[in-house]
Order: sequence, then structure tokens, then C-alpha cells
Amino acid sequence: MSSAIDFNRVLEIGRPPNIKQLFPHSRALVVSGKVVDRAMIAKGRAMTIAANGRSHLIIRGALLAAQRANAAIIIEIARSEGGAKAYCATSYWNIARQVDALCNEMAITVPVAIHADHYGIKSSDDIPFAKVEIPSMFDAGVTSIAIDASHMADDDNLLANIELADCIPAWAGYETEIGEIKGKLGLSSPDEALFLIKGLNAHGIFPDWIALNNGTTHGIEASDQGIQVELTREIHDVLAPFNVSGAQHGTSGNSSDRLRAIVSQTRTTKANVATALQMISWGLEVNDYGNARLDDNGDFVKIAGEGVTEELWDEMKTYAAAQGWKKGDYKKLNLVFENRILGQAGDVRERMAGRVADFLYTMLVEVCNAENTADYAREAIIEAGTYDLGPKVGIIEQPAEWTVEKIREKAARLDTDKGPQGDFDD
Repeated sequence: MSSAIDFNRVLEIGRPPNIKQLFPHSRALVVSGKVVDRAMIAKGRAMTIAANGRSHLIIRGALLAAQRANAAIIIEIARSEGGAKAYCATSYWNIARQVDALCNEMAITVPVAIHADHYGIKSSDDIPFAKVEIPSMFDAGVTSIAIDASHMADDDNLLANIELADCIPAWAGYETEIGEIKGKLGLSSPDEALFLIKGLNAHGIFPDWIALNNGTTHGIEASDQGIQVELTREIHDVLAPFNVSGAQHGTSGNSSDRLRAIVSQTRTTKANVATALQMISWGLEVNDYGNARLDDNGDFVKIAGEGVTEELWDEMKTYAAAQGWKKGDYKKLNLVFENRILGQAGDVRERMAGRVADFLYTMLVEVCNAENTADYAREAIIEAGTYDLGPKVGIIEQPAEWTVEKIREKAARLDTDKGPQGDFDD
């Protein structure tokens, strides 16, 4: 790998057209999600963090960590967090502007993808609206998207992905999903993963990532179940001819050792981290699993002199109590308190972002093996000569075998346990 890559050349050819149009004079290397995925593959057994930017200071901290680690990174927001009914101030429509501004302010030179995570399709009735809203997100600077129709039947999930494919630029990163997040219930199977990826391939659709229900949970609760590494490896091996990488959801609740196993034993290149970053930025104590620690009274443990001020934390707790919110509802404080958080003194804001940066730097370097993947990403752009790296494979499946009628027939023969309704709110 060349050590003397011309950054100006990478900047000139590596930014997608929507980013160039929005930020014509920018020095921020905002790239397609494909670039980040390819960087992890090029290094080998590496995955990067997809940091959920629930607040401006989390985004700041994540970018600082990536620069320190020289790691390509993804900044993302999910539909529940930043969609039309958001519980965060960061949204699908302002996240790119925040990232671009921060990269220019802090001289961030690592490649950064902007990912619209968990774009949920709960029924076919959602598709007409999605056909309008998804293009608006790319207009606003998104460079990668996850279509999450996993809570629908297998055939409907596949058909929803097919129908929405035209809304996604060919150069953009693309994630598909077969499993809602529901812990040990309704685990994904190799058969349903192969069904989805084969059907997409037959229609000329080539996902960069697939997300599974491989035993994870969302939120703040510790889990002794955690990621099922062997199941993940089995599914990834079945999908090997299609060159699909894994997207690991629900990393909070899993130890560093288990995440290292996902890196070393599976084809995972993207790991979502959300709740842990929120808690860390606020100054709460977290364990190795990324879960906020609770005291004997069941309350969060706030570290004095870390994160938000003690006065603001008291306000946040008081507000949550007045709403009757449980601990898992504290995520809703993001929208209510973002301006109060940004209105704190500079040293407080700096320590909030710093806590996030320290946590993610350790994750990137010591857990995810993502250090120096920025170099691989830049080289991939130079070698391609363009922002569009194209698909990793071509059409393998026979299109005639994947008509709507045959999709329905194949799905009816699948023997999968979907389990109860899962959690698609994070």
C-alpha cells in the first residue's frame, strides 16, 4: 500500500456528487459507505464503528477518535432517532452538514461515510412515502443507507428492497436486513439470508452489508446472551459467493472479547454503537459491555466532573421522572436537552466529546482492528479513479427464477422462526 497518497487528488475524485454539490469548497473527505466497507476488507479482519450521532458532541468525539486512529468511520442516525418523528436533534437532513462542518473545523482527513440507519419499512403501505423521503435524504448529504424491512415476511422484505432500489444511487453504500433485534428469540438463519441476497442479486442489487438478528439487544440492559459468533460466521460463509459484509447491530451489551471474535471470525466490517456513546457523553459510568452501570437503588452512576454538569444532569433526571420515563426512555432526552447541552461552558463540551473520543479510539484500535484503515480507503479511491467503487460481484442468479410469483413460492418453503415482534426503534 502506498504511503504517499495525494490527499488533494483523493478529495477531488472521492466525494460523491451530492456531497460536491452541497459543499463545493469543503476539505472534508465524505465518501460512500462502499469505500469504508472496502477499506475494512482490504486490511482484513477489520470492522469500523458506525457511531450513532444522537448529539452534536457525539459526532465531534467520533470524528476525533477516527482521526487519532487514522480509521475510516461511519457516522449514522436511525429513522427513529433522526427521522420525521425523531427523538434526537440530529436528523437525516442535518447530519451531513454537521459532519462536514466539524471535519473542516478540526482538520479531519480520514474518510467518513454518512449512513441513514434502520430506514424502517413496516408494511407495503410505507413504500410510496419512502420513495419520496429517501431521495430527500441523499439530497441532504447521506452517502449510505440501510433498508430495514426485516419485521415483514421474507418475501415482502425482499420485494420492498427491490422496489426501493431505484431510490438509492448506484454509488451509495447499501445495507439490507433479515433480523429484527430481539436477543435470543427469532434468530436469523442461513436460509433466509441466502433467500434475500439471491433475490436481490437476480435483480441487479448488490448489498454491501447484511444485518442479522444474531442474538443482540438494543439499549442499556446487560445481556448474557449477546452476539452468536458461530451463527454469524455460518451465515456469512453461506453468503460468501455474493461478497456481502456483515453489519453488527446492538454492540452495547457485548464484551470486548466477543466483539473481537466477531472481527476475527466473521465477515463483519461495520459495528453500530449508539446507547453507549450517549451515556458516555453525559458522564455516566459504563462497563466493558458499553452498558451504563446502575447503583443499588437502580439509578445511573454519574461521575462527578465528567460529561454534563451536575446541575444539568439533575435537570435531565427531573424531566425524565416527570414524564414517567424508565431508564430505557432516557434516549428521548436527546431532543429535549440538545440546546441546553450545547449551551454549557466550552470546557464541559470539550470533556463530553473527549470521553466519546477516548472510548471510540480504544474500540477502533484495540477491539475492531480499524487502525490505519483510512489509508486503505484512500488507496481504493485512487485505484478506482472515482467515488463509485461499483459492486463487489455481478449477477449470479437467474432473473427468471426470481419473479414476484417465484419469490412468493420460495418464501413459502422457508422454515424460519421469526419469533415475537422485535425492536426496530434504535
